[in-house]
Amino acid sequence: MAEELVGTGGAASDPDGVRMSWNNWPRSKVEASKCVIPVAASIAPIRASPSVLVLPYQPLRCKPPCSAVLNPFARVDFAAKIWICPLCFSRNHFPPHYAGISEANVPGELYPQCTTVEYAPPPLDHHSAPSSAPPPPPPVFLFVIDTCLIEEELGFLKSAMRRAIGLLPDNALVGLVTFGTQVHLYELGFADVSKIYVFRGIKEISKDHILDQLGLSPSSVRHGAAVGMPGYPKAPQTNGFHPSGSVHRFLLPAVDCEYALSSLLDELQTDQWPVEAGTRALRCTGVALSVAAGLLGACVPGTGARIIALVGGPCTQGPGMIVSKDLSEPVRSHKDLDKDAAPHFHKAVKFYENLAKQLVSQGHVLDLFASALDQVGVAEMKVSVERTGGFVVLAESFGHPVFKDSFKRIFENGEQSLGLSFNGTLEINCSKDIRIEGIIGPCTSLEKKGTLCADIVVGQGNTTSWKMCGLDRTTCLTVFFEIVPSERSNQSGIPNPQLYIQFLTNYQGPEGQMRLRVTTITRRWVDGSNAEELIEGFDQETAAVVLARYISLKMEMEEEFDATRWLDRSLIRLCSRFGDYRKDDPASFTLNPNFSILPQFMFNLRRSQFVQVFNNSPDETAYFRMLLNRESITNSVVMIQPSLLSYSFNSPPVPALLDVASISADRILLLDAYFSVVIFHGMTIAQWRNMGYQNQPEHQAFAQLLQAPQDDAQVIIRDRFPVPRLVICDQHGSQARFLLAKLNPSATYNSAHEVVPGSDVIFTDDVSLQVFCEHLRRLVVQS
Repeated sequence: MAEELVGTGGAASDPDGVRMSWNNWPRSKVEASKCVIPVAASIAPIRASPSVLVLPYQPLRCKPPCSAVLNPFARVDFAAKIWICPLCFSRNHFPPHYAGISEANVPGELYPQCTTVEYAPPPLDHHSAPSSAPPPPPPVFLFVIDTCLIEEELGFLKSAMRRAIGLLPDNALVGLVTFGTQVHLYELGFADVSKIYVFRGIKEISKDHILDQLGLSPSSVRHGAAVGMPGYPKAPQTNGFHPSGSVHRFLLPAVDCEYALSSLLDELQTDQWPVEAGTRALRCTGVALSVAAGLLGACVPGTGARIIALVGGPCTQGPGMIVSKDLSEPVRSHKDLDKDAAPHFHKAVKFYENLAKQLVSQGHVLDLFASALDQVGVAEMKVSVERTGGFVVLAESFGHPVFKDSFKRIFENGEQSLGLSFNGTLEINCSKDIRIEGIIGPCTSLEKKGTLCADIVVGQGNTTSWKMCGLDRTTCLTVFFEIVPSERSNQSGIPNPQLYIQFLTNYQGPEGQMRLRVTTITRRWVDGSNAEELIEGFDQETAAVVLARYISLKMEMEEEFDATRWLDRSLIRLCSRFGDYRKDDPASFTLNPNFSILPQFMFNLRRSQFVQVFNNSPDETAYFRMLLNRESITNSVVMIQPSLLSYSFNSPPVPALLDVASISADRILLLDAYFSVVIFHGMTIAQWRNMGYQNQPEHQAFAQLLQAPQDDAQVIIRDRFPVPRLVICDQHGSQARFLLAKLNPSATYNSAHEVVPGSDVIFTDDVSLQVFCEHLRRLVVQS
């Protein structure tokens, strides 16, 4: 579908990892509001691309306050050695080392095809030989493990940990914290006996108090509290780290502590604190994460570090508590949150907001792996995971493939590597008539206000610079823009037909080296009253995802926000503005191909888990929305509107309509709903399989038919993070609900008499896509 987009649509913007809802922009604020869909861009700041040019020197910048980087859209006067910035029109002289520049000899950043380049300058100390340059800082992994688990779950968790430790790079620094009723911090550098620091889990502990207890506060180091440590210098070193001795007390290179960690995991027991009948286990998740953040802040501030929290149940005491220990009190539901009847919710969110601020200021990431049948508090912890750019994985058990395979993926190298990067900052610079409203996605505003900030704030706004403590090759952000024509641009003369936006991403790559990626894009200004030019540059996939992210945010921020109604009104306004029709004649209504699939996206978005929170817990809703906000447009479209493939004897695998009519007794269906992948066997196929026909030599074709969707499902699962849940089911089986819930109910129990034999019906009162589109046509054309 993206291939059908015209001109500057979806396909054209892909080399830079930028896709826009509108690729031709209206010139005025009024015309932009008539376009209904916000003007927004989805960007993948460090997307893996073999064609990105890497330049081994410092970038050349425009004079402040613009500070944009030299790019292919700059006008260059080779004779006078001057370049004119396309964003602010300032004239800049080339420095002496660019003296050899000419039309036949241009630097890489001016190649017309290199709109995205990456700068990898050598270390600043030019005088020393490259071999004597300091090695890049190693990655740091601090594991925080929940021990309030049953024996079986703890066994699964230990085996996952052993596998992870085996995959870590040898130089990676590793630390271990376990928690139950109390928090245990292990001093891995103390080899003689197992040495543990214990913290009570019932009250909030300040960062200073944690450091004091660990002998890491500046005063205790000065007074020689830890001078007895081997190799301990007298005063803190100048690089912002604490003395190397204190780092290696708690964080050791993986190669040195693999044996010690394996021994600790062997000895690790479930929490020994007794649990009375009718009560939950006492679990102090909040204190454990505070201790972990405090330790990393003291030992490795400003370097790439991850806290990897493995949580198996709700926090029941201390800060971050989401439910009391009494089983008579249920964990909060969406209804409780709507009625403000969740007594611990706001206090827990406040605690995790403060933790997020602390982690962002230290440059560290919080990853959350939650594996439990009940809720664990993802809804409350969402803020600290999302603002630090961490991963979240929600599974039913530590033995489930969703957890095991996702956990393993974080540490893998080679093709399967996620390309984990750290300490990113994103800066955005744009033409004068554009303001930035904010970003939805895994980042935090750095509150760097300026003339480019809009008055309206969407997500993380009021800034032109954002912090991304953790990012990877697939991380995506959605930037919202406002069009504010200045008086100067309205003056007589020929207005500039192009607008320019530059994204600057500074980050520490997987090998520890600092990089700056610069992406500069251009789009066309058009007359907003000319609908044809706007239609030509419309990207309906991006528009659907932008709306999904926007309403998910509004549902969280605004009480009583009716998302379904808001979407319906927006769709009606959009179709009346860009559809072709005669007044009061629904049959005459048509949409341009660039808009034709949008009603279908909206129909599926209205029914999706992002809008219909009924039957989902607050934890699941938070999980779905966090992934929607960080994934690429292609993946997010699959979350909104799953894809369906049909396998049969008569034809190769073909895409099928996401409709109950696609079910047939002699077909296998493969549904990709992003969070789950479903292989659905028709009735006849299931009966033949149960009779074992696939094992008979004369029925090789049937064996191949059964295997084909399995192979395709594995391809989907292998390339996706978090790993989706694989559901294999049969027609009329209990797990068929995973497929039926996503299909368009064109045949319901009301129309069962019209159904083809072997097909199926859905027991629902929901309207079908056909009825939805009929209503849409009628409402659009009415005068």
